[in-house]
Amino acid sequence: MPHALVTGATSGIGAAFAEQLAAAGYDLTLVARDPDRLARTADALHRKHAVLVTVLAADLASDDGLARVAERAAAEPLDLLVNNAGFAHPAGFLRVPAADEARMLRVHCEAVLRLTHAALPGMNARGRGGIVNVSSLWAFFPRSTYGASKAWINAFSRSLTDARTARPGVRVMALCPGYVRTALHERSGRDTSSIPRAMWTGADDVVRTALRDLERGRTVCVPGTADKALVFLGRLAGRRFAGRVLQRLGSRPRRPAP
Repeated sequence: MPHALVTGATSGIGAAFAEQLAAAGYDLTLVARDPDRLARTADALHRKHAVLVTVLAADLASDDGLARVAERAAAEPLDLLVNNAGFAHPAGFLRVPAADEARMLRVHCEAVLRLTHAALPGMNARGRGGIVNVSSLWAFFPRSTYGASKAWINAFSRSLTDARTARPGVRVMALCPGYVRTALHERSGRDTSSIPRAMWTGADDVVRTALRDLERGRTVCVPGTADKALVFLGRLAGRRFAGRVLQRLGSRPRRPAP
């Protein structure tokens, strides 16, 4: 059985990865913070697909949690690593405590780096494997620490291929979804009611496109049609202009109830 490790695996894009990989016959190691949700997710996947599912409850923003997941990623003969864990803040840089911004950088950047560093040597030695680092459409138009951290994910993912750190047979890809109906927006306190329907992509569609593009050897995957158009607009008309368009179409901080 091929084996995949997925972080942030109990909701949204991470849960869609877990479902589709289990359906394809992958044994799974699922990582998230909530042990109860992990257990329920693992049990449901095992019952539905008859694959082996192990869980690791860990907070990737903590020293202990990140160390335990990195140790597991190094020890397991992984065929696929999905670095999906992440979150967003409801407000801009100067309205968020610096410690919270640093925590975001740890989850989005340090965790991606360390788990990749742990898993990649084994993949290189076996001559096969894949790493999907979940980035964002905002990586192309960074207006916050969130976008800046996702831009780092894109650059880091490309660097592993460009510098031939990932050996032939090992693929590394940054996945850059736009608006996906997940709990991320609710947890970050954002109002998404003004976002046009055409801007949304389903988590299942995002994952199907990602797995297809990883197989094709692409280093960056932008799954949504509208998202591809915005990236093209950024190249044609300039990143600032396209970023303003995306910001105008995008979510807003949720106003408190009167």
